Amino acid sequence: MRAPPTGSPPLCLLTHEFFPQRGGIATFAEEMARAAARAGHSVEVWAPRSEATKPDWPFQVRRLSVAGTHNWGCQVRLARELLRDRRRLRQASIYLAEPGPMLVWMLLQFAGALRPRRLVLTVHGSEVLRFAHHPWRRRLAARLFARANRISTLTAYTADLVRQHFPDSAGKLVLTPGALRSDFGVAPPSAPRNGAGRVVLTVGRLHPRKGQLRTLQALQRLPEGLRAGLEYRLAGTEADSAYAQALRAEAARSGLRVTFLGDVPDAELPAVYAGADVFALTSIQHGHSVEGFGLVYLEASAQGLPVVAHAVGGVAEAVADGRTGLLVSPDRPEDLTEAFKRLLADGTFRQRLGAEGRRWAGRTSWAASAEALFGPAGGQAL
Repeated sequence: MRAPPTGSPPLCLLTHEFFPQRGGIATFAEEMARAAARAGHSVEVWAPRSEATKPDWPFQVRRLSVAGTHNWGCQVRLARELLRDRRRLRQASIYLAEPGPMLVWMLLQFAGALRPRRLVLTVHGSEVLRFAHHPWRRRLAARLFARANRISTLTAYTADLVRQHFPDSAGKLVLTPGALRSDFGVAPPSAPRNGAGRVVLTVGRLHPRKGQLRTLQALQRLPEGLRAGLEYRLAGTEADSAYAQALRAEAARSGLRVTFLGDVPDAELPAVYAGADVFALTSIQHGHSVEGFGLVYLEASAQGLPVVAHAVGGVAEAVADGRTGLLVSPDRPEDLTEAFKRLLADGTFRQRLGAEGRRWAGRTSWAASAEALFGPAGGQAL
């Protein structure tokens, strides 16, 4: 990324999801801040209250008295912070990295007090649908997008959503795909795991949109010879207690060995991946919530695991069908079982997809995405 011009305005990144919170948006916000700072920008991240920090951050973090939700209390407190600092922000570039700050900015944009030198946004997928399907939010979002200098998406799928629902913003779109975390430990290729038993792994919060129940049901339909010795491991927090309870009940009567690993620390995830043969994250569209990309697919591919996933949202841009994994329609459960059957029964096929996945996972970089969003000429137009 080219160095910003001398005297360029500070870059203030606003997010309700940030370390120590985990997940795709929190990772995206941290890595974009890191890449922009390394390129020479003076970056200040505005994030929810926490004492947690990392010693290698090349940017400043301003912790706010917000809890990191999208409720009215958090929105009002963030609005107060913005108005209090409005004079300084007029000389800054403002980056709204996720929908929480966008909701606040939508309301404040009518006051006329916030007029930054530059306004850039990233939309991840689901918020486009939510904005578009609420009449008053649709109007507010259209006004916000009109004021933005540049709007980025992680996938062409999300860009298409913006074009469909907010066509006047099409000319501002750039692509900023996600990449592997800076601190993600990629293990070198190793010999195939020994033993007759096979392990299918899912990493993701226990929530209906993540589709773990679909994976478990598909594994139950496998031939008896493949079910014998098979283990399904799930790593992730319980984001929906009713769904988690239903998932555990299904596991208990499945006849399979199912292990709930809970919230696995980032530093321990490489070992969890190394203990698996196949990675599965069969996300579905849940209301207006959809998988816009899925950084976890890249992590699994980087560790040499073939991926099984549903062809929804932007997943096809994180998983190359037939090259790094197998994509199936969420409306064809028999195809999902067949995908698992093919991978579990054919070790050579698993290894080929895993080897290609290692190459695939390194094709993008945070530096290139930061250049696309913050660089003077913009990046890859969409």
